[in-house]
Amino acid sequence: MNTNDFDYGSFVQSDLKKKEVEKAVLEANEEIPVLEALSKKKKAPKKLENSKERIESLKDKSPKTKKLNKSEIQKSRVVYPIGVKLILIISAIVSISMALVIFLASYYVSKDTRISAEENNLTINSRSASDVESRFSAYSSAVGMLYDSFTSDDEEEEMQYKAERFFERNDDVVAISLIEDGYSFCNKSYFISREINFDLVDAYLAQENEAVDSVKNGETVVLNATPFFGNQLLAIFTQIRSDNDNDIVMIIVSADALSDTFSTGSTNLSFLVNADGTILLHPDLEIMQNASDFSSHPLVEKLFSEKTDNEQVTYRDSENIEYIGAYKKLNIGGCAVVTEVQVQIVLEAVNATTRRNIYLTIAVLSIAIMIVWFFSKSLSIPLKDLTAITDEINAGNFETALLSQIKNKRKDEIGVLIESTKAEQDILNTFTRLTNKGVTRAIVTKKIDFQPHLKDITIFFSDIRGFTAISDGFNKRFGEKSAAEIIGFLNDYMGRMVNCITITGGTVDKFEGDAIMACWGVLRDDSLDFEKLPDTDPRKAKFKAVHEKHIKYDALSAIKATTAMRYALMEYNKKAELFTKKHEGEPLAKYKPHIRIGSGLNSGRATVGFMGSYDKMEFTSIGDAVNLASRTESSNKPCGTDMLITEDTYNLLKMDYIRCEENNFTIKPENLKNEVIVEVIPVTFEVKGKGKQHFYGVVNMPQFNIEEFFRKTNPKFKVDPDCAKAIGPKGPKTLAEVRTILGIPTPDFGGVNLDAEESKIKAT
Repeated sequence: MNTNDFDYGSFVQSDLKKKEVEKAVLEANEEIPVLEALSKKKKAPKKLENSKERIESLKDKSPKTKKLNKSEIQKSRVVYPIGVKLILIISAIVSISMALVIFLASYYVSKDTRISAEENNLTINSRSASDVESRFSAYSSAVGMLYDSFTSDDEEEEMQYKAERFFERNDDVVAISLIEDGYSFCNKSYFISREINFDLVDAYLAQENEAVDSVKNGETVVLNATPFFGNQLLAIFTQIRSDNDNDIVMIIVSADALSDTFSTGSTNLSFLVNADGTILLHPDLEIMQNASDFSSHPLVEKLFSEKTDNEQVTYRDSENIEYIGAYKKLNIGGCAVVTEVQVQIVLEAVNATTRRNIYLTIAVLSIAIMIVWFFSKSLSIPLKDLTAITDEINAGNFETALLSQIKNKRKDEIGVLIESTKAEQDILNTFTRLTNKGVTRAIVTKKIDFQPHLKDITIFFSDIRGFTAISDGFNKRFGEKSAAEIIGFLNDYMGRMVNCITITGGTVDKFEGDAIMACWGVLRDDSLDFEKLPDTDPRKAKFKAVHEKHIKYDALSAIKATTAMRYALMEYNKKAELFTKKHEGEPLAKYKPHIRIGSGLNSGRATVGFMGSYDKMEFTSIGDAVNLASRTESSNKPCGTDMLITEDTYNLLKMDYIRCEENNFTIKPENLKNEVIVEVIPVTFEVKGKGKQHFYGVVNMPQFNIEEFFRKTNPKFKVDPDCAKAIGPKGPKTLAEVRTILGIPTPDFGGVNLDAEESKIKAT
């Protein structure tokens, strides 16, 4: 198939005529059941044998022969006063609505607050762990440099001098003991200011033989020295290596530098434990001074029992208080930082708001009942009159005299209703003269065929990377005017993308925020009825070939549109940069952000048609193929790509347009103009119902004629040389080049986890 000479309009008028296929299906099946509904005949209504009897029966019901008493009708109809009903209805509506609003608001706000608290807790934990780890590493590195500065010719006095200079630059380090060499150095200013005896360093070292033995076995040990020295101190036992010698060193450091990280200034509590579960750092000084054992703490138990180095969990303590907790293991001495926060504290503001909303609901309900009670009196009398009149009309008495007895001086909806009822009576009376009452009572409806259909289509999804941050940037920059600026920016961006879709014959399904969904093949009258034909019927192969030609064209058109979007996006980003520079320095200076997008394509069978309610319907596509296309788009970020296609789309095109092993890496001359370069993503996925699958990153269409493509909608279009490197002859040849051009980080596929958002796909 040469798509260059292919007319998309011819596809809408498909060669596969539905009537012809349906006829063939009927011929292939010997027994076709006939619907019972078609064989049933409606019974004609029973006619009155005597027309005079019919006339007399109508006269008996006429108000001309029997005048109804207005007050009697009202009294007979008032079973439940309208005031009571309105109060009950309004009360129920207000109560249910407010209760639902309060519940949903509380639920979602609580959920969002909890998620935010979990993210904040995890962030605090990671920050605290990073701070501790970096400081411990810095201490070890600094002491290592001091150790390297010592030479065999140094006298003890010279070594003490170097140590004193070291402590001046590293005032967090309190003491250093070179255990095998037998030297100890103290930060004299620290010991003197806190009235600590220098000899306590050697005494402490003497009692920690077990830690020294552990270091000899290649371990690093961190201990809480606070109980021994009476100050917040930590002891790090580790090996120190140099070019000439190795030694075991004890580094005593002050915990004051970490006090801000582990302070109690927020609702989150962080503490540091060593490999034995002993507290090293804690905001509560008493706990540090007692070197409390936290090995039975739920989070500490979990972190030492789990293989994961970093995790966030929820748990309840012995008093059934729920906590959000997180831990992160350090690479030094088997230590770990634990951060926790009470859920009750996190949700306290939400609970307080809920209580206030309940009080407000009670007040609103009380006021509403009072207003409805008084208002109902102005409605009940005229409504009772209209009810009696309606009953007469519904009974077939279109000429009731009750309506003429109502004096209408109202200017509200009741007055309009009275006038409308009078007009309806006139219309009914007039229409009755033209037809009969049965026709007058009939309901006229319109029947529209909203039946959906199965079609083989190609589905496209895209969205802007980091749109939330972009939106926040607009809000901070423009405040109340940000909405118009954001919409203007999105309209500019989406206009360029939709142009690419339109040129290739695609149909935009919907916009969802910054996301676009489009389809190719949904407008074509391409019936699948040929599949019902027996395999022996030669027409089936013919219809199938035409059908495959169609879906292959759709897939190629979708890739062409998506590839063109890369150029359009680069052109947008370039103009956005110039636009922003142009308005620099202006009050509320206009700007357009630099953006990246991810797009995904999948080809498959979907349900296409009008969906929704009778009052509001939407032409759309649904099904597993659509879901996989959406999933493909979301996989761009971990795969380090901007365009991904599924294996289904790849298999449609590989023989004709993609150089691959199956076609001996050759493409027919007539298809060269539409050659597609792809690279397989080096991760396989277990897709439910399909087995192992690959995603393919679209690199380029090397023969893509940018100018020819965009001139279909803009005859004056000229190629931007800077943007021409995005696609076509000057475009990339590998995914690595694509990432370089677009500024996409190269992913570590060993750590990619694409089943984090979709349980149907598992990385293997």
